[in-house]
Amino acid sequence: MITGSLSPNTELDDVMEAARTFLKPWTWKHGSAIDAVHDWFRTRFSVQTVASFCSGRMAATAILTSFAIGDGDEVLMQAFTCVAVPNSVLWSGARPVYVDIDASGNIAVHDAEKKLTNKTKAIIVQHTFGVAADIQTLAAFCKKNNLILIEDCAHSLGVKVDGKLLGTFGDAAFFSFGRDKVLSSVWGGVAIIKNIHKNESQKLLAFEKTLPLPSMVWIAIQILHPVLFAISMPLYRVGIGKVMIAGFKLLRLITLPIYLTELTGGMPKELKNRYPNALATLVRIQLKKLDRYTSMRDKTSRGYIKILSKKKKIQTFETPFGATYLRFPILVRDPVALTLAAKKEGILLGNWYSAVIDPKGVSFAAIAYQRGSCPRAEYFSEHIINVPTRLTLRERSFVYRFLSRHV
Repeated sequence: MITGSLSPNTELDDVMEAARTFLKPWTWKHGSAIDAVHDWFRTRFSVQTVASFCSGRMAATAILTSFAIGDGDEVLMQAFTCVAVPNSVLWSGARPVYVDIDASGNIAVHDAEKKLTNKTKAIIVQHTFGVAADIQTLAAFCKKNNLILIEDCAHSLGVKVDGKLLGTFGDAAFFSFGRDKVLSSVWGGVAIIKNIHKNESQKLLAFEKTLPLPSMVWIAIQILHPVLFAISMPLYRVGIGKVMIAGFKLLRLITLPIYLTELTGGMPKELKNRYPNALATLVRIQLKKLDRYTSMRDKTSRGYIKILSKKKKIQTFETPFGATYLRFPILVRDPVALTLAAKKEGILLGNWYSAVIDPKGVSFAAIAYQRGSCPRAEYFSEHIINVPTRLTLRERSFVYRFLSRHV
């Protein structure tokens, strides 16, 4: 199966490293991999302060807490996102305020201006699918209104605007190593704060130290994830692999990317932890692959653009400030029908974000979203499908043929 969601970054060396790490439990919590990951971010983003956590949303919560954003404060963020983002705001004690999106799928500055109040203290700018937001205008907006600018780079590690990395425009940024992100260690996240914020940087490191490391059982399950999917995915299309994955879930050998308690704004105890060395070991290998993965995604996306430009009724995201697509988004009339057609041919299309606050089943009341407040985001969520981008040449040609016939 060709997929952009079920452990898509895993290659043979990742699987072998996971297997080796599983056999060395004394390295699961502590070791040199954590320092290597932190050093990579320090060098790449020219920052002194790097902290790591079990998830990107905990990294976001740590940043908000470090800037003393909490009870009574409001944080602007876009709709058309994952519940993990508003939850990170709620966990800090603040209230998320949802802003509609522009044609790039990112936060619309004009709507942010309308929803600004005297309680607004920060804005989280998500670079959706690796499409760069209008970060220069947003930075000016934040400066004018004395807001903290936090970049959500969960989809955009390595993406540049005018030669400058996303994650370096704001006061702080966070990244995710979830199973379907740019790089993956199944779980994990990093927070960085600009060097000028010395007091907040110290608070970030202090926050990181207050958190425990996850349990050995939880770590073991995550290490096994690449191995289990390497076994099951080649058999997915004939049905055996799908049954295997369902069995692994029943046995709790695979954790869901969103915990059920998060659908109502709750914080899972499993995520209130620091980043363990075992998962840092997995992502350390992938950090070396970032440029190659970026090149693969760019080549694939250029092909999608060429094919879809010939189809007059197809809508794709505008990219005035550049993009390296983690997934390539397309708005179609009937996303369910297209998804089923693709599955029959061996392609698992992505559904980010088929709910305006994803996934379906999120309690809007619990996360303070009012239906109808972000109409464009709601429209996008009703029509979105996304196609994988980190593909080999053979996989790329196969998906191109499918799109040419069916979209």
